[in-house]
Amino acid sequence: MADANNPRAELRVYLLVQDLQPQFAAYLGTPTRARGYPPFAGDHALIIEVAPALAIQRVIDLALREGSGVEPGILFVERQFGVLEIHGRNLDRVKSAGSAILAGLEATAADQLRPRILYHDVIEEVSDQHAVILNRNRQGSMLMPGESLLVYEMTPALFAAVAANEAERAAPDITVVDVQMIGAAGRLYIGGPATDVQAARDRITQVLGEVEGRDH
Repeated sequence: MADANNPRAELRVYLLVQDLQPQFAAYLGTPTRARGYPPFAGDHALIIEVAPALAIQRVIDLALREGSGVEPGILFVERQFGVLEIHGRNLDRVKSAGSAILAGLEATAADQLRPRILYHDVIEEVSDQHAVILNRNRQGSMLMPGESLLVYEMTPALFAAVAANEAERAAPDITVVDVQMIGAAGRLYIGGPATDVQAARDRITQVLGEVEGRDH
């Protein structure tokens, strides 16, 4: 409950990511991301962002007190925002944990921020030197010279998570090169044949446009 001395936390992102795809699930399970329990392909994830950052400790308490069946994967307190990712095999239990979070925050899912697209581009037939320099900084798979590269940027950053998962669902043969989902903006780097990365781009744009929420 909020009072004059303890204001209510702001819900910035309430993101249900259903049926984690193999590459994105593997990305979430890397040591730099899953500081808690790694998810697996086919799991369902709920990703929350709140402000002030420390309010995320109340959020994880609400989620885990709801009952068994969900595991925390990411708990991250950055400069301004707190981030929590929980996941489980049973979708109803993940949704139940989400309902407990919303009730505790006195919020609804529609109180989140609507994603805003900042930039996207498809670069065809990437040169070998371009691929090398991107691969040196990636957290996912490698981009091969000659492939096409999709870059996509949006805010809040966490929407890069659902964007990556839906891109892989729409075009399973793409390569998830990098997903930057924490910070001021979310960024995706996706490689593959031109037709596949274009299909991924179109699906991302569609999914982000369907999210309900408030304007920035």
